[in-house]
Amino acid sequence: MDGNFAPRTRPTLKTIAEMTGLGVTTVSRALKDAHDISAKTKQRVRQVADAIGYRPDRAGVRLRTGKTNVISLVLDQTDKIPEFARRLIVGISDVIRETPYHLVVTPQARNDDPMTPIRYILDTRAADGVIITHIKPDDARVTALINSGLPFVTHGRCADARQHAYHDFDNRAFCTLAAQRLLSRGRKRLAMLSPPSEFTYYRESLAGLAAVAEDANVPFEVLPGVDLDSGSEVLRQAGMALRHQDYVPDGIICGSEICALALIDGITQSGLTVGKDIDVIAKETSDLLNFTRPRIDSLREDLVLAGQELARHLIDVIKGRPIEEIHSLGQPEPVWRTLSH
Repeated sequence: MDGNFAPRTRPTLKTIAEMTGLGVTTVSRALKDAHDISAKTKQRVRQVADAIGYRPDRAGVRLRTGKTNVISLVLDQTDKIPEFARRLIVGISDVIRETPYHLVVTPQARNDDPMTPIRYILDTRAADGVIITHIKPDDARVTALINSGLPFVTHGRCADARQHAYHDFDNRAFCTLAAQRLLSRGRKRLAMLSPPSEFTYYRESLAGLAAVAEDANVPFEVLPGVDLDSGSEVLRQAGMALRHQDYVPDGIICGSEICALALIDGITQSGLTVGKDIDVIAKETSDLLNFTRPRIDSLREDLVLAGQELARHLIDVIKGRPIEEIHSLGQPEPVWRTLSH
């Protein structure tokens, strides 16, 4: 042997065509999931493509079509919900697996200018579509994306949600059900550890709590000085201080299981007993609360479903479906671990 090796030739559509006996056009359309290609042919082509390690030449595709076949998820890195990013990505990946698109995650820190990743994507045309989260009532990112014409979808809603495609969790329903559950347990003084007030879901959450409390003629408040972005130690201290406030709640709604656990630790250290003196009910996005003590009630947000819906909606936008048809709301699923009084 002379030690010289010929470089391995990259598999192409022509390679698959020669191996399957199909035309290059048929192979290309099968890989794009064209509706007029039979399922049997698509499966055959994909099996050969996988076996030989075929990957589309994305640079060539972009030169020919102007498309990147990229979906960009702009992901907030300060979210304390540990399962948020992972489950959202799982759901998106489930849907785009059989499409030409692949997912690129663009990280964003809460303290950075939220327009920075959007400007980059728009300036470089780095994606065919964008998914953004943590939506504000008047969100500059939404306005910029609408004006650009680049397809996008949001996890959450602006004040005028008719302008854009979205999937959102029904936070109003979450707080309505949570407040009703607390009342069924005999609680008379309600409170909420709220999202940061800059986000749309703060308004939705507060509206749900307020409607139930006012109808039942019981007082309620937003816990002062803290929100779902507060650090765990800050929340623990807030829990310890609860019994010394002028308004001492006996039922608290919390939009995050991690925040709820920090708050409960402080409440317990203050001498109050969760489940007896005070109840905490949380939004959950993981199975964490199944393994913690004391047991508390929760309502589940299905983030895998949210990711799936966001991906479907974005593909619909890319295909030109009318925006007013591309809206959905995820519903809270009760997980009751305690007995009503």
